[in-house]
Amino acid sequence: MPYLQYIGSLIYFFAPAYVANAMPPLLQKVNFLAQPIDNNKQLWGMPILGNHKTWRGAVAELLTCSIFTELLFTINSHYQLGIYETIGFPSYAQYNGFLFGLRLGAGIVFGDLFFAFIKRRLKLKPGFPFIPFDQTNYALGACLFLEPTLNLGAKFWLTLFVLTFIIHIVFNRIGYNLGLHKAKW
Repeated sequence: MPYLQYIGSLIYFFAPAYVANAMPPLLQKVNFLAQPIDNNKQLWGMPILGNHKTWRGAVAELLTCSIFTELLFTINSHYQLGIYETIGFPSYAQYNGFLFGLRLGAGIVFGDLFFAFIKRRLKLKPGFPFIPFDQTNYALGACLFLEPTLNLGAKFWLTLFVLTFIIHIVFNRIGYNLGLHKAKW
């Protein structure tokens, strides 16, 4: 299979995660659910996650990922695109798109929160570069939540990590230049 077709299929597969990951900065002005997930608690004298990890972001990512995944499943099914099969994804028809998106969303939220927890243990402030994990934490979380049942393999995930790293850098730079992000990376 042509490599560009494979890359395009990966982007299509992971597009809900990319869109969901972009939602929290876009919703900064929305005060609904803006409370920190860790309720400003500390562990060993340091924030557990930090006050920037809010329920607003987690809920927005879960809902966005679920709705967008359902939309892409529907498009792929209606037009018989075969995109998921191109990357070795088992027949998507056996999955409920919304529930699959919820699982994908849970993985990306977990990856983000897990690495926020690690950064706080390392005494790194929010926004401090933690390359490559700042750029790929949600892909790592998705891998953890999806790979045990999908068996997509190392090639799939390694390619997705590299692709996600590059896409994240590009879009964060755009977000930084638009004033949506405080960090360029």
